[in-house]
Amino acid sequence: MSNFNIAVLDGDGIGPEVIAEAIKVLDVISKKFNHHFEYTYAPVGAVAIDQTGDPLPEETLALCKRSDALLFGAIGHPRFDNDPSAKVRPEQGLLKLRKELGLFANLRPVAGYDELVDLSPLRPERIRGVDMLIVRELTGGIYFGEKGRKDDGNTAYDTCTYTRLEIERIVKMAFNEARARRGKLTLVDKANVMESSRLWREITRELARENEDVELNFMFVDNAAMQLILNPAQFDVIVTSNMFGDILSDASSVLAGSLGLLPSSSVGSTVGMFEPIHGSWPEGAGQDRANPVAAILSAGMMLDHLELREEANALRLAVNRTLAEGVGTEDLRPREQLGTRAFGDRIAAAV
Repeated sequence: MSNFNIAVLDGDGIGPEVIAEAIKVLDVISKKFNHHFEYTYAPVGAVAIDQTGDPLPEETLALCKRSDALLFGAIGHPRFDNDPSAKVRPEQGLLKLRKELGLFANLRPVAGYDELVDLSPLRPERIRGVDMLIVRELTGGIYFGEKGRKDDGNTAYDTCTYTRLEIERIVKMAFNEARARRGKLTLVDKANVMESSRLWREITRELARENEDVELNFMFVDNAAMQLILNPAQFDVIVTSNMFGDILSDASSVLAGSLGLLPSSSVGSTVGMFEPIHGSWPEGAGQDRANPVAAILSAGMMLDHLELREEANALRLAVNRTLAEGVGTEDLRPREQLGTRAFGDRIAAAV
């Protein structure tokens, strides 16, 4: 029997509800494949601010550092979103967590489901065949650069800074991901305007000489945003900077038809963090309405990270079969509408 220590930061809003369904499925996996997952819960985000005044308490961070993996729900609450003067915000906990754990890469797979093709805002012929992975640099760039306001308060600045090390490690990872998929990598940047983007291109060209088996091309971010709508199936792996990746991955998330379908992982150090891409949706919290698929598939990415490949494939197959049966939560407009818990039950039974 294999034992794994999993830190569970289910967070705010619908986070606890969808993470509960992911754990329900993991429990079936553990019995089927003779593993033991030890779950330890800790607060993060708005709930942590309410309890301790800190969106990432030291005890929570310490737990994450000594765990094998981290299951993350969602953070955020309208009372912080609607208060520009708030000094402490839930999102600060997430940024600090990424930095402290060395999670420099965010991986977001985006794929369409044939049975859900009508949910996509794009025409069916444009969504069929979509299967991409966005690799976003997560701990550098404009979000972490020097920022502030001039003395008069009327001028603000955010500085985008990247080092060779930060670029090399994420681009190397992207080449490896492309090699394991269809062998095509697209660097998205703004090298016609930004000096930091020009450094990204220089370093990526250098690394391409060591990865000649992967087809490399470049695309400006404004064109990439357009191409995600016109012809999303052209992309295999996209690698890009923190802010561009944040925007493009959120834009691409609607291609599949529901935010409730898409998982993500944040990796780079020994401990990986696995979370659905959707937000906390506080308006729907506690109503048994949230789609748990993204959280369950995030648990599948965690199984991959723990090198439990057969287990991860069993989980994904169970999700695919359940969706093919025409059941799901309200966002999927299914033939048979289920609540969060009942949907999780069906996927667990399919495992």
